[in-house]
Amino acid sequence: MKQLERKNYNYALPVLISLFFVWGFLTSMNDVLIPFLKSVFTLTYTQAMIIQFSFFGAYFIGSLIYFIISSIWGDPINHIGYKNGIVLGLFMSAIGTGMFYPAAVIVSYGMFLTGLFILGLGFTLLQISSNPYVAILGSPQTASSRLNLAQGFNSLGTTLAPLLGGYLIFKLFVGDEFQNADALIYPYMAFTVIFILLGIAFLFIKLPDYKDTNEYSSLKITHYPQLMWGIIAIFMYVGAEVSIGSMLISFLKQPNIGNMNEFEARNYVSLYWTGLMIGRFLGSVLLTEKQNKNKIIGVLTIIALAFLFLWYIHSLSLAYTYIIFIIICSGLLWYAKNAHHSLSIFAIINIVLLVIVINTAGTTAIWAVVLTGLFNSIMWSNIFTLSIDGLGIHTSQASSLLVMAIVGGAILPLVMGFLADHWNVQHSFIIPMIGFIYITFYGIWGYKKKNYVTN
Repeated sequence: MKQLERKNYNYALPVLISLFFVWGFLTSMNDVLIPFLKSVFTLTYTQAMIIQFSFFGAYFIGSLIYFIISSIWGDPINHIGYKNGIVLGLFMSAIGTGMFYPAAVIVSYGMFLTGLFILGLGFTLLQISSNPYVAILGSPQTASSRLNLAQGFNSLGTTLAPLLGGYLIFKLFVGDEFQNADALIYPYMAFTVIFILLGIAFLFIKLPDYKDTNEYSSLKITHYPQLMWGIIAIFMYVGAEVSIGSMLISFLKQPNIGNMNEFEARNYVSLYWTGLMIGRFLGSVLLTEKQNKNKIIGVLTIIALAFLFLWYIHSLSLAYTYIIFIIICSGLLWYAKNAHHSLSIFAIINIVLLVIVINTAGTTAIWAVVLTGLFNSIMWSNIFTLSIDGLGIHTSQASSLLVMAIVGGAILPLVMGFLADHWNVQHSFIIPMIGFIYITFYGIWGYKKKNYVTN
């Protein structure tokens, strides 16, 4: 697959980044929805995790349909173009968030789940269209850097959602009554309007388009081991990331951990996603071909901005402590230098952190679980770019398979919820730990590719 002309992607990338921010915000809002709807409908942990099952299950269903269509009639995105794929995704997302209005009026858990499923289908189209689009907007050697930059703004959305969404849902529109589904109407109707406006804007914005003119051929997944193992790695990564975020408020409410209420705990959910944001911005700087001088300037700028952000959002003492770990993260990325090394190193660190989460209590356990966000940061981008490396005309079709693997965010939280119900919340963190064990394997060996022709 040829790369788009450099003169075109200078303005295209910022436009695409806006999408990553919006869907990051809505995805992280599920972490607020889970404890809220758990209280409204008096759900068990397992039943509450059906929220993530519905949302991320849509990724599997939508991507499976896409893959079947592409296998029989050819790649749809290749026919209609990335831009039109994005527009369709935005309008479908508007339908999903719009479903929250009737769901809140009739107080129906099933209708909320239906809205989340449709929203997930919309995000599936956005993911299939946007991720490979960002990857081809320039040199293949810096694809991981560009995707980390876009994912950094995605994580800015996931960082702000627990703070803003938690305030709106737990305080502004509910007050002291924690049983009113109407609190969801205004936030989700606002996003319905945003999706519609973005869809209209993308219809008229001139973006560089790409349609492969090569003869279509069906993707044979066994020819590309980096993709085959990468699909499982995406499944494990998204499952682990979502499981931790979904269970975090319930974990912090435990008497031996933080004994917090939902409103207090939302700050730590935000901090968890802040780690992903900071780490992805660091990855966008350090996984490039820039000279060391420019990398140093970039890292110091990110650290300074991170300090100010943490100080403003949380506290000065927390900012000082967290900066130490950001510096460690920067040093590891600098040392690793490439996607697969940094992936395996960060996965090993998260395994150690989750061992601490499972076996300790209080402040130690809180810091350990929050820091997994920082070391989750570069995993999606690195796995994705390693998986599609060398696939040529099969890139979009392979992207649909990788997006299909986001179903890990539906399945692993459900398993984690089952363990929390039948064992305890703290020990349920063994589920994301298993995910990081597999990712370690992928970063050491599974990313390697064979030399097959891509047409």
